This record gives sequence, C-alpha cells and structure tokens, in this order.
Amino acid sequence: MSHSDMSGHRAHDMHSDISGGQASTAGTLSEGAGEVTAPRTSPFEQIRRVSQDGYEYWSARDLARVLGYARWDKFKNAIYKAQVACENSGQAVEDHFSQVGNMVQIGSGAQRRVEDYHLSRYACYLVVQNADPSKEIVALGQTYFAVQTRRQEQADELAGLTEEQKRLYLRSQLSSHNRQLADAAHLAGVVQAMDFAIFQDHGYMGLYGGLRARDIHARKRLKKSQHILDYMGSEELAANLFRATQTEAKLRREQIRGKDKANQAHYEVGRKVRQTIQELGGTMPEDLPTPSESIQQLRRREQKRLKQGPQPQLPLLAEPAARDDHEPVGHNDL
Repeated sequence: MSHSDMSGHRAHDMHSDISGGQASTAGTLSEGAGEVTAPRTSPFEQIRRVSQDGYEYWSARDLARVLGYARWDKFKNAIYKAQVACENSGQAVEDHFSQVGNMVQIGSGAQRRVEDYHLSRYACYLVVQNADPSKEIVALGQTYFAVQTRRQEQADELAGLTEEQKRLYLRSQLSSHNRQLADAAHLAGVVQAMDFAIFQDHGYMGLYGGLRARDIHARKRLKKSQHILDYMGSEELAANLFRATQTEAKLRREQIRGKDKANQAHYEVGRKVRQTIQELGGTMPEDLPTPSESIQQLRRREQKRLKQGPQPQLPLLAEPAARDDHEPVGHNDL
C-alpha cells in the first residue's frame, strides 16, 4: 500500500471516538490478526500483539487509548506526520503502517467496521515522537519505543557475533559516543574535570539505582587501574551506550545550559533507561555479571584470530581513548 493510499483516508471516520464503538483492547480483530500478548509492566508492552506469522505489531487504536487520546481524528494527525517522517527517512511506509479494518460492537449485538493501523515498533516510535507532548504518558512512550528501536538496531548489528566480539564492538561505540557526550556537556557548561566527574556520576546514579562510578567499581571488585567499562558484558555496555547517546541528544536538542541542568538531564535519562529495563523484565545493570577478561585481553586475542581470517565488518578492534572520561582511572570511567 502506498503512502498516498494510507494518507488519503485521513478524512474517514474523522469524528469517531478512539474505540470506534465498544471494543476493548482485546476486542474482535480482523481475520488473520494476532492475539494480544500477556500483560506486562509497561502499558506499551501490554498492548503489543503478535500475528499468526510471529511478527509483533501494535494497533493504532490501542496505542491512541494508552496515550490518552479521546478522538481518533486527533490521533490520525500524529499517524500522518509519522508516515511523512518514515518516508523522509527512506523507509517504505507500507512496511511499517498497515491499514486494516476491525469489527467492533456498537450495541444491541450489532457490529461495524472501523479504521485501524497495524504499526511496527519503528512506526510506534515515529507516532509517539509526533504525539501531543503535553500528555505525560507520551514522554514514557517516547522513551519506551526509543529504547526498543535501538535494541533492535543493535541486535541486527550484532547478529552472528560472539559475546566477546559484541563487547569489543560496543566498547568501541561507547568510547566514540562518550567523546561526543563530553563535547555536548562542555557546551552546556560542564567544563572543569571535577564538574565532568559529577556529571558522569549523575548518569550512573540514574541507570544504576543511585550507585556512583566508584560504587560500581567497588561492586565489580576491580583494581584501581581498571576501568569499569572494560569489565562490562554486552548487555551492560548496551545500556550505557543508550544512556550516553540519549543524554547527548537531549543536551543538544533542548539546548540545556548550566551544570545543574546538565546533571539533572543525565540523571533523568539514566533513570528512564533503568525504568524501561525493569518494565521489560530485564536484569538491573548492577546485577549483571562482571566478565573475567578485560576489553584489552579480548582485543589481543581477537587480533591474533584475525591474522588467520578476513577482517570483520564491524570496528571490533577500535582502540578506546586511554581515558575518555577525562578523569583518573577507576573514578569516572567512560
């Protein structure tokens, strides 16, 4: 279905409510649609569906209700903007927005067909980015789908790699993005080395439930010369990578100025990432196992292995900055 096909239906059902009748989240679906998955902590997980072919999707009607929209026509504006953003990003709109019709109860046993969309995770991400920002639940949705979308991107990037190779790749990515985060923090007014140490601790406290860098270092039982990021598994590195990229984006997007505001922004992003991990039933980062081998040990072994075969497509062996945290080793590792 083309972009014009979907957007051309914007006038249809413009004055109906979100449900289109008396349908509930678990109401009757069109033929071939899947079942609503079992309830989970996150409201967005609760409405996630799985088709008979095993593909996950979200009903636009369900999503509108969770986001607090009372009128379908208002929510369709967000869908339309999301479709435009999808097309502008080079993605095929029909791959992410599938227009369907659902049968719902309208009273006295009668039914009628109402317009709906089956949305991919990426489509949901675009929709919540274009939803009403005054609704508090929208901010939660933006975080949830941003995390989920990034998790899928990372899964695609890392498919086929061993745990050791994933660690090498993510550590390299984190080193690069931490330097970008440092630049954004500097623009916000975090200039002195001690200020940056405090800024970093705020991010860790948000993600690790109040633990500072030195607390994480002690929890991992590392020596003074060892960096905490060099002793993280791929799951823990991925959580920190998302914290860093989203904090940098927030600092730049909102043009945050002042050390206190920058610290608070870093803490809030870390806390949101932690909250999402909890809602997904994941393990808190401080409870994840500490690898016995450091990144440096893995890099040396990988270099030996590569002498016997082709070079990898991912930058597995990129050398992180010796101290990309601008702080003494063991205090505020990046």
